[in-house]
Amino acid sequence: MLVGIRNAGVRSALSRNAISHRNTNLPDFHIFRNNHSTIAHRHSQQRFQSSTSESPTLYTTTTPPSSTQVPEQAPPSTRSLLRQALSIIAISIFFTSAGFIMAASPALPTMNGLLNPPTDAETLTLYHPSDPLTREVNTHILKHPLAVSLRAKPGFVESRPHLKIPEPMRPHNLTGGTLLGEDKIVVPPLTFTQANGESLTQMTYVGRALCGHPGIVHGGLLATLLDEGLARCCFPALPNKVGVTASLTINYKKPCLAEQYVVLKARTTRVEGRKAWVVGHIETLLSPAAIERGEVPVVLVEAEALFIEPRNAAGMARVYSSQ
Repeated sequence: MLVGIRNAGVRSALSRNAISHRNTNLPDFHIFRNNHSTIAHRHSQQRFQSSTSESPTLYTTTTPPSSTQVPEQAPPSTRSLLRQALSIIAISIFFTSAGFIMAASPALPTMNGLLNPPTDAETLTLYHPSDPLTREVNTHILKHPLAVSLRAKPGFVESRPHLKIPEPMRPHNLTGGTLLGEDKIVVPPLTFTQANGESLTQMTYVGRALCGHPGIVHGGLLATLLDEGLARCCFPALPNKVGVTASLTINYKKPCLAEQYVVLKARTTRVEGRKAWVVGHIETLLSPAAIERGEVPVVLVEAEALFIEPRNAAGMARVYSSQ
């Protein structure tokens, strides 16, 4: 039994020595493994460094220059640049002129009418009656004893001044377009003026479309006729043959019935430089039979006015040219 105990003690001692021996040898294994990892890591670093040190050679190589070179172009000469500039200018001028002509072509008749208006004698040939009523009215006025007597007097000029207005402008003119026509002022008024601006006589026919009250011509129309007629009377006496209304006084005497002939008479009483004073009236135009019977015209409305020539009259358009 003593021998068994000894053997057991010997085995336990041997086992403790073996364990301690294994424990003492374990660090050597770790060291070896760590050293092996360090060596492998260093080896990989060396391979990476060698590869990175060699990689720039892949990008630093350059293509050898080509043996064929593109020749340099000579700069354009001054003469060539000048020729191009002149061509561009010529084309611009051409198209600009063409555009201006196309844009201005509708206005050419109006401009020509203002710059070259028809003469007083020519206006007498510009109106052509288009229906029986206008032919009757036109013939009555042209052959009336008053027209015949004024036509025979020296110093009087016969005309139809509204026909001096260029035709494209007439639709935008009150007395020369808007108030002319069927049942209105049926035919353009016939006018006799003295060349020195001393007097004016104008014959017209007023229709039913000009009424205020039924059958009675509107007083505003009579004022318009007087304003225009008195102005045209004195225009020849002004330095530049044109003026504007400074004042107009109207006195209505009798109702003016529609569908009858009337005559406007005006007389310039005084002229001072650019100013002219005029008086006038509208009266009935008696028929030849009434004149033979000794009847007297009825004064319908009287007026007096002051006209002043603008300071810039020399540059104004002569819509109602009296020259």
